[in-house]
Amino acid sequence: MTLLAVPSDAPGGFDADISGHFGHCDAFSLFRIDNGAVVESAVLPALPHDNCLAPVRQLAERGVTAIVAYGMGARPLSGFLASGIQPFYAGECRKVGEVVDAFVNQQLPAFSDDHTCAHHAEGEDCHH
Repeated sequence: MTLLAVPSDAPGGFDADISGHFGHCDAFSLFRIDNGAVVESAVLPALPHDNCLAPVRQLAERGVTAIVAYGMGARPLSGFLASGIQPFYAGECRKVGEVVDAFVNQQLPAFSDDHTCAHHAEGEDCHH
């Protein structure tokens, strides 16, 4: 069984837009996946972004085992891997539902250093 997190714009959920950067999302849409099917979903409000590893800890404490994102820095990527959470790259998906379908069908690549973001100036976002 997998507990998948997708950084989402408000209000979160299957029909929400994916947030451009996991650390600045409004919420995490969570999906429990068993045998290739979503068996449970929930929305977890994101913590304030005061530390790059705060969302990593929040999701690890919740039991998340995978995350799909457009952008994250090298430090949270390392934090996820150290916490046993496998990050995947969202690619061309724009909606949370698209990401969940692609994840279930094993169509998403593992998140790598090539996908990481450098630090952005205040008010900027990742544009992957």
